[in-house]
Amino acid sequence: MRIFITGASGYVGGVVAEHLVKAGHEVAALARSGGARERVEALGAKAVPGGLEDLKTLRAAAAGADAVVHAAVDYLHPGMGEMEDGALRAMLDGMNAGGTFVYTSTGLVYPDGEGVAVDEAQPLDPAASPQPYKVLGERQVLAAGHVAGAVIRAALVYGRGGSGLLQGLIAGGRQSGTVPYVGDGANAWSSVHVDDLAALYAAILERPAPGTVVNAAAGEGTPFRRIAEAVAGLTGARAVSLTIEQAEQAMGPFAAVLARSAPMDSSRARRLFGWEPTGPGLLDDLAAGSYR
Repeated sequence: MRIFITGASGYVGGVVAEHLVKAGHEVAALARSGGARERVEALGAKAVPGGLEDLKTLRAAAAGADAVVHAAVDYLHPGMGEMEDGALRAMLDGMNAGGTFVYTSTGLVYPDGEGVAVDEAQPLDPAASPQPYKVLGERQVLAAGHVAGAVIRAALVYGRGGSGLLQGLIAGGRQSGTVPYVGDGANAWSSVHVDDLAALYAAILERPAPGTVVNAAAGEGTPFRRIAEAVAGLTGARAVSLTIEQAEQAMGPFAAVLARSAPMDSSRARRLFGWEPTGPGLLDDLAAGSYR
C-alpha cells in the first residue's frame, strides 16, 4: 500500500512510519527541513519536502497515495488550528475515492469525566473542549464522504523515552527538584505505549472502516500522583502537591490539564480490530524502562 504520512519526523508519527515500513508498505513522509528529511529517510520512508502550509505539496502527495496518516501536530503553535484546517482540506481534496485517511486526535478532546471512563459516544463540543481544533479536525475527516475516514483518540502516549508531557516533567524535576501534581493527585490518566499505538494505526489501515472513531488506551487509568512520584524517583526530585490556585499561578491554563480525570474506554478498538496492547506499563517504563 502507498501511504503518505505527516509528522513522521516527530515522536508518534516516526514510530507509526517505522511500523508501516516494516509491514512492507511504501511510505512517503512530509519533511519540512533537512533534519526531518534525514530522520524519515532513516526510517525507510521517502521524504516529501514541505510543511503543513504547503497545500499544493500536500494535495499532490495525497493524490499519489492509497492512504494518508495525519500525525503532525504542534500544540504550542498559536496558529495550529488554522494551519491544520487548510492542510486537511488539501489532503482530503487530493485523495482519490476509496482511499483511507487516519486522523490523529487526542483524549484531551473529552471534557473532564471526573473519574468516569469515557467512550467514543461522548458528545464533543469544540467550544467546551480542551482541544477544540482537534474536534473540528475529526469532523472534517469524518465528513469526507469519498474516503474511509478514521479517527484515533490517543491517551497519554509514552515509551521509547518520548512524550512531551513526560519529558517536560522530567526536565522540570531535574531543574527545580520538584514534580507537581494537583490536590491529592488521585485524578486518573489513561496512557498507551507508542508501539501499541502504532500497531493500531496499522490495523486500521489493513481493515479500513469508514466513520470509525476509536480510543487508544491500555489498561486502567493511573493516578497522576503516581506518575509524578515515578518521575520524581527517576530524577531524584520530590513529588509535591499544589492547590489548583497554586498550579494556575505557576502553569496557567495547563493546570486544568494536570487536574483532569478522564480515563478512556478502548474496548471498541479491541472489538473492531483485535487490538491488544502488549507494551510495558507507564510506571514500569518510567521506573526501569526507556526513560532510564
